[in-house]
Amino acid sequence: MVKLRLRRMGANDQPFYRIVAVDARVKRDGKYIECVGWYDPKPNPSKINIETDRAIYWLSVGAQPTETVRSLLRKAGVLQIWHERKIAKKAAAETETQE
Repeated sequence: MVKLRLRRMGANDQPFYRIVAVDARVKRDGKYIECVGWYDPKPNPSKINIETDRAIYWLSVGAQPTETVRSLLRKAGVLQIWHERKIAKKAAAETETQE
């Protein structure tokens, strides 16, 4: 199973995280498939940068985000876009079957 989760980077007392797609069996900082974005919790407010297209791709092929990554995706608006695309695709399929 593929998960979207955080990979810790940075020095002591200066955490910096990459949001990565990774096999669920791999260690926290182990080899990953693709980097989808990054998260810097130190500044106030924290900084989030997510490649929306790649995140939506991984969600659409079944990748499961961890709770923390899910909240970051929600803050960045990615989950809203993904949800709207799913609804639009479902509506298009329903209109096709009715015609």
